[in-house]
Amino acid sequence: MINTRSLLAWALACAWPLGCDSGVDDGAAKDMGGDAGRAHVIDGALDGDGALDGGRDAAPRPDGGADVGPSPLPEDPSCPAAPRLSAAPIFTEVTAAWGLEGVTGTRLSVADYDGDGRPDLIVRNTHAEPDTDERRLTWLLRNTGEGFEDVSLSAGLTAPEVEGGPRRVVQITSFADVDNDGDLDVFVGVDSRAPFDWEGASIQPLSALLLNDGAGHFYTPSEAEVRFPLVRITAPAAAAFIDYDRDGWVDLWMPQGGDGPRQDKLYRNGGAAAGFEDVTEAAGLKTLPWLNEADMSGGKAHTVAWGGAAWDLNGDGRADLLSTSYGRSPNHLWLGVEDSSGARRFSNRSVASGFAYDADQSWHDNQFARCYCQDHREAEGCAAAPAPSVQCQANWNHDQDRQPFRLGGNSAATLSGDLDNDGDLDLVTTEIQHWWAGGGSDRAEVLRNDGQSLVTFDRPGREATGLEVPHAGASWDEGIMSGALLDFDNDGWKDVYLGASDYPGNFGLLYHNLQDPQIRFERLEVDTYFEHNRSHGVAVADFDGDGDLDLVVGHSRMRCGAPNDCYATQQVRLFENQMGGNWLQLELEGAEGTNRAAIGARVRVRTQDGTQLDEVDGGHGHFGAQRARALHFGLGDRCWAEVTIRWPNQALSEETHLLEAGRRYHIKQGSAPQ
Repeated sequence: MINTRSLLAWALACAWPLGCDSGVDDGAAKDMGGDAGRAHVIDGALDGDGALDGGRDAAPRPDGGADVGPSPLPEDPSCPAAPRLSAAPIFTEVTAAWGLEGVTGTRLSVADYDGDGRPDLIVRNTHAEPDTDERRLTWLLRNTGEGFEDVSLSAGLTAPEVEGGPRRVVQITSFADVDNDGDLDVFVGVDSRAPFDWEGASIQPLSALLLNDGAGHFYTPSEAEVRFPLVRITAPAAAAFIDYDRDGWVDLWMPQGGDGPRQDKLYRNGGAAAGFEDVTEAAGLKTLPWLNEADMSGGKAHTVAWGGAAWDLNGDGRADLLSTSYGRSPNHLWLGVEDSSGARRFSNRSVASGFAYDADQSWHDNQFARCYCQDHREAEGCAAAPAPSVQCQANWNHDQDRQPFRLGGNSAATLSGDLDNDGDLDLVTTEIQHWWAGGGSDRAEVLRNDGQSLVTFDRPGREATGLEVPHAGASWDEGIMSGALLDFDNDGWKDVYLGASDYPGNFGLLYHNLQDPQIRFERLEVDTYFEHNRSHGVAVADFDGDGDLDLVVGHSRMRCGAPNDCYATQQVRLFENQMGGNWLQLELEGAEGTNRAAIGARVRVRTQDGTQLDEVDGGHGHFGAQRARALHFGLGDRCWAEVTIRWPNQALSEETHLLEAGRRYHIKQGSAPQ
């Protein structure tokens, strides 16, 4: 491992509020007034309503037409570098200062639920039980700009569904503007398999959709409002809002797991008072029971879901759906397509894409396979199997456990981001892996997108990408179930944080992107960022509003033991970023025909150093993670950037602006940045 303290011993200058000397004639700039900074229109004009007319774009047109080429950027000399003490860590802990003492959990997400421009924090635990005054499992924490305020009850998230009843059970959250009224609503997912006792009565918790009243208070919608039906959501493993049919209303993708394989679900939002309807089969997403080994290995059977997501992986404007699976069974990738009538459906690309499992189908180094072979030398493939290194148990099925559907991974969160800045979304998987399972067990790694329309990933491997995970001893366990992609140093390249958890020797891992087109990282030493044992759950946002990304991490107390033992509680910790640097933040708002929260909007940010890509997130991950809706882009030494937004409407409308660094912009579709 490389000591990168010297590598990171700098800070990029010209951060807000000083701004940068762009070398551009200020008379050519469109002055947006106030603190909004300056913005230009690229090769187009603002009409009388402030809407963008025309404009050019560096990316291929979604209709397949000719590329008109990139627009010229203004002269942009590098900003002068500002020194940074090499002894200072990248992050400083501010948990107590921000009022987080006593907040515990492992399921973390971010949403600006009250619309004040500051990212709020949602923290949950695993139990399908209600909060009480003595035992807290759920927190909605309002960001005041100087700390967090607990509004779980007052904002209605955990308020009792009926007067005098138990508080609402909250395990999974995903936020979106489901009724397009300008505020964020929330889907609350709950495992309904285990009723809880409440004053002598057995109560079954249910998943629900809660609407926002516009003042930051959630309530259960009436029959006259957008509704979520009382469908059989048994054990949701994730929830992702996405407008899959681009009709301007966000729909809900919901992988399901629990104690066995289940059908994942897609619910279409009919808009206004129509409510949500189950369109799983109509959209081509039907999978099969676990009865036929060929179907199971072919990724055609149900998942034992442990996470999910919805992103546009091939850039064609159609959402693609992902479902990750526990128990070393295949993951699912559903490619968004159109049928002959123009209806939007999905095609199963799980195995063909390389997402279902990796290509390593070996089993001879599985210790329990060796146990079996030790007693059954006549069995197929067993004659030369080495002796096992464990105390043997009868937990190997020689017929089934050599099949592809049993040689995948224990897949939790999948993270998306353009790691090589080549214009498509790559993936990072998180996995639980045990030494005794051998090389056939999938591990956390990079899946590099090849940019093709049918979506195919290759897996360069940890040695090639530098995404190495340290092990404590020969009998190790990797408990990597959560993580985040973030540009922690604002250099314009996505870095990686992996939340390694649940087993002795596990701790949070931070990797710096080396800006290599082949995708390479180097792992940082903990004294350059922070040490956090059994790091389960991570939320990333610019919580303090200073232009760099901060982290909140959770803590698991499962399987406690040295080394890297558990802490006394599951206290979450907030780490404030000290790097600074040039940046842009973009909060998008859809207009008519586009979902108001702009979930699924695709943004390209171009400087002289290259082009970055990101999408507005509607929820992803392992039991409900969600990124901040305001997109953050590091700009390195650059003071200006060309920003192209592709809106998720039927026309896939695009608009391009030239924006100044060090500013957070609110961009309403068709209007000038503010």
